[in-house]
Amino acid sequence: MANPSIRIRQPVALRAVNRVGAVAGRCGLTPFRLTPERILENARRASGFEVRDRMFLEGVERLVHGLETQARLSTFGRLAARGTVQRSADSRSQVERALSEHPEIGDEEVRAPVFIVGMPRSGTTILHALLHLDRDHRAPLSWECLLPHPAPNPGDYEDNDRIETVRREFDQIFRLVPDFRRKHYMTADSPQECIGITALNFTSFQYVAMAWLPEYLDWFAKADQVRNLRWHRRFLQFLQSGGVPSRRWLMKSPVHLMRLRALFEVYPDARVIVTHRHPVDVVPSVGSLISSMRSFYSDHEDTPRTAREQLLTWADYFARFLRDRRELDREEQMVDVFFDDFVKDQMSVVDAIYARFGWDLQPEDRRRMERFLQQERRGKHGVHEYSLDQMGTTRAEIENEYAHYLTFLETQR
Repeated sequence: MANPSIRIRQPVALRAVNRVGAVAGRCGLTPFRLTPERILENARRASGFEVRDRMFLEGVERLVHGLETQARLSTFGRLAARGTVQRSADSRSQVERALSEHPEIGDEEVRAPVFIVGMPRSGTTILHALLHLDRDHRAPLSWECLLPHPAPNPGDYEDNDRIETVRREFDQIFRLVPDFRRKHYMTADSPQECIGITALNFTSFQYVAMAWLPEYLDWFAKADQVRNLRWHRRFLQFLQSGGVPSRRWLMKSPVHLMRLRALFEVYPDARVIVTHRHPVDVVPSVGSLISSMRSFYSDHEDTPRTAREQLLTWADYFARFLRDRRELDREEQMVDVFFDDFVKDQMSVVDAIYARFGWDLQPEDRRRMERFLQQERRGKHGVHEYSLDQMGTTRAEIENEYAHYLTFLETQR
């Protein structure tokens, strides 16, 4: 079976940087080396505060170890990874200082938050964006997660240097990796996934999407997700403290599949929207997306290896989800959305969600959603092309690994 890896044509300047770095490497030099000590010291200096949370510190240690020993970063990838890791550590330290100086933030109530969960590429992103148009909902935005401090106030959404900073960074990413715009378009003020919040705890799938980190991925799968989501809750409290009114937090992350039990422990009144799509239509797309992202950081990306990793990872996460859903019996707090139904008639699915949870959709918010759907067309930023052959897998293999989930789907229709 031919299974060529995805190759991204990098700009000339970027390739030149990587070539210089490769020459330096042959001379025994490693430009932009990462060390946990330097990352943490820089964060302490930037914020004037030292974070002592054990999960955070262990996450920094394990992530940096993986980036240095397993990821095979290019010179540019090393520079980009160092910037990403440092900013996450800086932001966490700044938020922790604010929480320490204002303990009353811990009294902020997070009432009945909404979580969209389901495999990547199953409609979670567009559903998140659609429901975010209801003014009763508030979603963490990309810029809020990347540059959260100080907590945003109502005026920050109209005139804020942080928004422009993140917008420029995203534009640069799309110039360097045009392939990524087609596969996962994002903006500075678009709703962000929960992995952007847990990234500040350094216990996040976000870093797995960035590089080949098998040891970190294994550690993440075994980590205390209750503790991880308690940080998530504290972050929402911090965002609320800026005075922006919100009735319901609206969040999404496919990774919640593997921690449904932890999610309900930390957010016992949560509402969970579960999206479903046949794994054969999802798994290759996930492998393609993550392989493209990793190619941004490494010249040694192996697409079939990444696709295999993702196939097994999400099969494990779904097994956990099915077990926890069965044992927890929280059906009154959950609703299922099937991809084919959603593609056929998005607003009917929205109406079903609102009816299930007893929400009211105001006429103006409905019109906002309908206008959004008129503007949003599948393939708007290009068609995401991939094949099972490229991913090094087969339909039979995917269906075998997801047999329990496919059985579950049959019982739900």
